[in-house]
Formats: sequence, C-alpha cells, structure tokens
Amino acid sequence: MAGRQLADKWLKTEALLRNPEVALHVPKTRKYSAKALQGVLRQFGMAVIKPVRGGGGYGVIKVFYAGGSYGFTYMSRSRSFKSFDAMFNALNKTKVDRKYIIQQGVQLARIGGRPIDYRVKVAKQNGSWVYRSMLGRLARPGLFVTNLSRGGTQLSAGEGLKRSLGKVSIRKKRGEMRSLTNKCITIMESAFPGVGELGFDYGIDARGKIWIFEVNTRPQ
Repeated sequence: MAGRQLADKWLKTEALLRNPEVALHVPKTRKYSAKALQGVLRQFGMAVIKPVRGGGGYGVIKVFYAGGSYGFTYMSRSRSFKSFDAMFNALNKTKVDRKYIIQQGVQLARIGGRPIDYRVKVAKQNGSWVYRSMLGRLARPGLFVTNLSRGGTQLSAGEGLKRSLGKVSIRKKRGEMRSLTNKCITIMESAFPGVGELGFDYGIDARGKIWIFEVNTRPQ
C-alpha cells in the first residue's frame, strides 16, 4: 500500500530541519526569489533550483557564480552572464512555470567526472519499515542530474561508493546512510501520518559528507 503522498518539497524540508541532528545534512534551502538566490550564490558559489512539486529531474537548473560572473546550466546547455540581473531574467524565462525552491549546491563525489548520488527506498509492511533498495545513480555524461529517466546509470550503492570515494569504508558509509534514513523515517511519519513508502535522495560530497537532497512519498 502506497499510503499518504506529499508532493511539496518545501514542507518536507521544513520537517527535516526541525531535527537539529538531521538539519546538519540538509543543504541550505530557500523559497525562490532574486534576493535569496543571490545570497546562496554569494555564500556557496553554486545553487540548484527545482520545482516545489515534480520529479524525474524535471525543471531542475544549476546556477553558479564565479570570478564575478553568473551563469546556469539546464540539461546540457550552460549560459554565462556579466550581471546577476541579466542571469536572473534569463533564468526566469528558462525555468518551468511552477513554484521553485533554491538549494545550496553541493560538489558531489564523481566517477569519471560524472556526479553520483543515491536513492534509498523503504516501505511499511505489517507495521514495520523495511528497506527495499539502496542504489547509486550516475549522471549521464554532460548532465548534472542523475535521474535514470534522464539517462543516468544505476549502480549498486557499494560499487558507487567504492568508485567515487576510493578508500572510504563502504560498510561505514552505508551504515551512516541507514542511520540517517532511520531518523528521517521517524520525522516523516510524525510530521505526515499515514505515509507508507519513502524514497530518500542522498548526495555524498568529495569529503564523504552525506547530504539529504529530497524525500519522496511516491518513489519511482
């Protein structure tokens, strides 16, 4: 049974941020506005904007700021601008016609220059949560989104961790992901009673820190 579904990324992020321990793993997230985007870019140099509702990498755009110039990447095309205002105007014409959130950009660990992230699926069966899968998703060459629907390659979590992080203990990193998932399950079930399936999208940066990018209540 699928159980309750919740599409709003902002509400799910707010729930996670109420737990101080889990909040350390949530990229800085803001509602979409020029001021908020400029602030995130100035602080981190990169941001990802995504529709509040939607999946499959649809409408997701990477925005960057470096050396005094601004730009963004949508699918495989990048554009650069000399001013924030020029970039923001073009961005508004490029993004899909939905409400957006801004998320701090994270430099993911890579395999052959391609970013990789992870999807952990859990489901409630007979009153208990069970793990369905823990998989890596390697971006298609030339893209920053890892979604399989966008041509990403599926790997086992162990293979992804080994190839992207090298000497890191795979067992330890998998254990960290499970521990974080267990905490998030408790938060989500408390905030949104009736959820029956959850899919967690995790990124791991080059230093091995786990980031929670998204929680899905209808994981594909």
